[in-house]
Amino acid sequence: GSDGSAIPAVFALGQNFPNPFNPATTFTFDLPVQSHVVLKVYDMLGREVATVVENILAAGSHQMPFQAGHLSSGVYLYRITADPASGTGSPFTSVRRFVLIK
Repeated sequence: GSDGSAIPAVFALGQNFPNPFNPATTFTFDLPVQSHVVLKVYDMLGREVATVVENILAAGSHQMPFQAGHLSSGVYLYRITADPASGTGSPFTSVRRFVLIK
């Protein structure tokens, strides 16, 4: 699989880059199978502030840009839920934090 198109073996949510950032960052995640993906951003009080993606995505490694110009400085959480489309296996959920500096 040295051609760079290898399918990931497991679900994974990477750390966004750059981090800290202003005003844009990129989220990365891996899907071993086609999945319904929901990636949302929350403030530290747990309030949803943005939906980055809510769609069925193919297996593979994905990068999702995120523009945060409308948010104020601070620490935020981003959470992915990936539900395998085939109905096999349980949904994958992961949460990470990031810092927006203006």
